[in-house]
Formats: sequence, C-alpha cells, structure tokens
Amino acid sequence: PQAMETCKRLFSFDPTRLKYYQATITDQFSKPIIVSRTGYTGEDGFELITRAEEAGRIWENVLLAGRDAGFAPAGLGARDTLRMEAAMPLYGHELDESTDPISAGLGFACNLKDRDFIGRDAIAKIKSDGPARVRIGLLPAGRRPAREGCDVLSTAGQIVGRVVSGGPSPTLGHPIAMAYVDAAHASDDAFQIDIRGKTVAASPTSMPFYKRPPTEP
Repeated sequence: PQAMETCKRLFSFDPTRLKYYQATITDQFSKPIIVSRTGYTGEDGFELITRAEEAGRIWENVLLAGRDAGFAPAGLGARDTLRMEAAMPLYGHELDESTDPISAGLGFACNLKDRDFIGRDAIAKIKSDGPARVRIGLLPAGRRPAREGCDVLSTAGQIVGRVVSGGPSPTLGHPIAMAYVDAAHASDDAFQIDIRGKTVAASPTSMPFYKRPPTEP
C-alpha cells in the first residue's frame, strides 16, 4: 500500500506523476531504468525494467527504501492471489486460443465499429448471438478452495462448467473462484462445485471480488 510514496524517493523522476499504464525512462543512482505504472494484481504500484547487471542492486535499494514500511519479497502465489481477488483474467486460465473476448467479459476491450481485423466477423457473431459460455464469479461454501479444473454443477447435479482460477482470499477471509459456465446457467442463483470428489455449494457473485480504494491522483 505504500509503494507509491516509497518509490518516489528512489528515482530522479517522480513516478507518481505517471497515469495508469504509462511508463517513462529515468535513472536510479545514475543508471537507466524504465518505470511503468503497471502490474497485474489490481493494486497500485510500479514495475521496473533494468539491465540484468543492475537488477540486484536496485532490488536491494527498493527493499531498503521500504524497510520502515515493512517491504518484503513476495512470490507468484501472492501476486496471483491478488489477481484473482481483482478478477483479472489470465492467459492460460481465463484466456486461451479457444476463448473469445465476449465470453471472457472483455467485450469493452474489443472495438468492432468500423474496423476490420482477423476474427472480427466471428467475434461480431458471438456478440450478436450471445456466447455459449460465460465467465462468472463463485463463492464456494466452507474453507476448501476450488482449484482450476474443478467441475461446476447445477443444483440438479448436471455439469454446467469448469473452474479456471480459484483459491483462498486472504483479503476477504473465504475462498473465491472464477469459472466458465454454460450461458443457459449463467443467471442461476446457486451452483455446486466438485472439489476432489466432494460436492460443495457455491454462490454466484459479482466481480471483482475485491476492489481497492482509488489512489490515482
């Protein structure tokens, strides 16, 4: 949460002046570095691109600058947990070569008006006819997280979809999951999830599961 203020002290350029998804080339102790206000976690912060031989030194400088704020290294699992809480689709999970942007809930990022590109007509047809499956958010009951690949069932026990991302949510204190379900069941008010052979009730919920307070200037 204190990444913005901490990083201001590290560079000759004030990176908080960047808007989301902007980047700039600046320096860190007279060494060139690219600072971008990006990151696939739903949280605010920066990504740094530097020469390989400078990476270790800059890493140590970041940890030193954030020592009083409690900075500590975090791995992919922590980052992916934040990504799931923010309901951000990730390639290999919610996205792949067989998934269209309409089914994924990314129609806002696909401009079809007066544009021609490979796949445009196919996407336009899906948008017009409606997708065959839809990405939804689920809240499994209990404490056992539903992991990728778990079957999603209707209350009648029919398999209607599959979990593509799931795990515990430390922020919310209970498991969360994203799944693709048949469009005919996308509006169901209750589901079940097969978690390693045990059927667990699950409630549909809006996404994102968690949204941080705005911090953009």
